[in-house]
Amino acid sequence: MEKKKYNISVEATLEVIGGKWKCVILCHLTHGKKRTSELKRLMPTITQKMLTQQLRELEQDGVINRIVYNQIPPKVEYELSDYGKSLESILSSLCDWGEKHITKVYGDKYSVLEESILNN
Repeated sequence: MEKKKYNISVEATLEVIGGKWKCVILCHLTHGKKRTSELKRLMPTITQKMLTQQLRELEQDGVINRIVYNQIPPKVEYELSDYGKSLESILSSLCDWGEKHITKVYGDKYSVLEESILNN
């Protein structure tokens, strides 16, 4: 692995979970294993190409596990790795802050948030 220099440690965190989709993927995986098609259905505005790319990067960083079942048709599921589970408190804090922000800006969070298991 290439040795890097960071100005502040949060850069290393954002390198792994930064961007529009990675935290959303990780939040969904905190509720259990998901197939690619399930993740796509939960995030309808993500493109298939972007979902695949983000899953590959999270897998490379050791944050998620890709489980391939030897069957026909092929079945692949994703889950948080033990290392990825260490992000759960961070993800929860981000969700809590996001709810407060939405309430501050829009008033009623339910007028802005989609119905989802993550928004209960």
